[in-house]
Amino acid sequence: MLFKASVTAALAVVGSLVSAAPASDLQSRSVAYAWGSTKVRGVNIGGWLVLEPFITPSIFLKYSVTDEVHDEWTLCEKLGKTACANALKPHWDTFVTLADFQKIKNAGFNVVRIPIGYWAYIDAGGPYTFGAAPYLDKAIGWARQTGLKVVIDLHGVPRSQNGFDHSGHRLPSPGWFFGDSLAQTHTTLRLIEQKYAIPAMQDVVIAIELVNEPFLSKLDPNAVRKFYRDGYTNIRKISDTPVMLHDGFWDPAWLNTVLTPSDNNAQNVIMDHHEYQIFDSNLMAMTPAQHRQQVCNAVGGYSNSDKWTVIGEWSGAMTDCAPHLNGFKAGNRYEGTFPGSFRVGSCAGKSGKVSTWTQGWKDDTRRYIETQLDAFEAKTQGWFFWNFKTENGGAGEWDLFQLLDGGVFPQPITSRKFGKFCTNF
Repeated sequence: MLFKASVTAALAVVGSLVSAAPASDLQSRSVAYAWGSTKVRGVNIGGWLVLEPFITPSIFLKYSVTDEVHDEWTLCEKLGKTACANALKPHWDTFVTLADFQKIKNAGFNVVRIPIGYWAYIDAGGPYTFGAAPYLDKAIGWARQTGLKVVIDLHGVPRSQNGFDHSGHRLPSPGWFFGDSLAQTHTTLRLIEQKYAIPAMQDVVIAIELVNEPFLSKLDPNAVRKFYRDGYTNIRKISDTPVMLHDGFWDPAWLNTVLTPSDNNAQNVIMDHHEYQIFDSNLMAMTPAQHRQQVCNAVGGYSNSDKWTVIGEWSGAMTDCAPHLNGFKAGNRYEGTFPGSFRVGSCAGKSGKVSTWTQGWKDDTRRYIETQLDAFEAKTQGWFFWNFKTENGGAGEWDLFQLLDGGVFPQPITSRKFGKFCTNF
């Protein structure tokens, strides 16, 4: 009840701010990015403001000596809000720096996608601590300083939109839409938009993603569609900052005709599709050449949207061997240690630091990366690699900086060591 009252108050404040803005101020400036003509060549700043066990395993190992900590919820639940803030602050202070943004820019990238959780902005009654929000401000300052653009991604919403640990709260199934979670999500978005969707921020912030990876098959698609409509309407009360919608693991075309120019003149809407080939035991059994062919085959599943489409997440991973990728201490499909999987082979040499890989594995990974780059650049408005780095280089196939340093990620981005693989585009 206390929180419900605070939500109502917050909505009233936000609403008054919006209604107080003169109509002439709305959409007085557009984002400083040519969506539709300039390719997005981006990277995610994941594992920073929303924890993930495979990106920073040391945090989870440190606090799991007794009771297991497997997401940000259980970390703060175990430590309490104050101690959790003290545990997270050194990570927030050091995991991302201005030098990282400079390296991203120097490597030819133009946009970063920054995940953040709702708990950075509101207290929905859980154990989370505050403190992450000022770091998003810092990152936007670094982007402005280095010439990068930013997409803000609401990566976790109240009760979880997918039940995955990277939503902040691992659950058997998503609880989003139950209780006050929808109102709380809109409150969070309005607070973000009041700060970052305003014209004065449009030189850097070029889109806001309303929610990351809603698990559509476990949610009500009609409720998700309505949430997208309402989220779009709310941001349009402030500016024309583009709105990004995740496809929920369905073909992006499921939202065709929704929020298009023919739909009440909706403008500046982008579809986000994530393309991974490792979260299925049968995909695990494919050879590197078959993984590349799968890239070619998958194009039809994401290139038929009637909106601008980007690949918001992808990686160089052809296995799920990175420790904790499937959840803290959850095992992997490749070696058959994940529940319900079967052994394909040994993970030796297929993850870890890129410097330890054989030249053959480096070449296979680069072929896979090049094939994906060709597909995404031919069939979408661009892409965001996941992730910019991992702790101590523990998951090289997910670590852009290691891949760049090891000659596995093309430099310049448009260069190709192995030539074109797909023949269907």
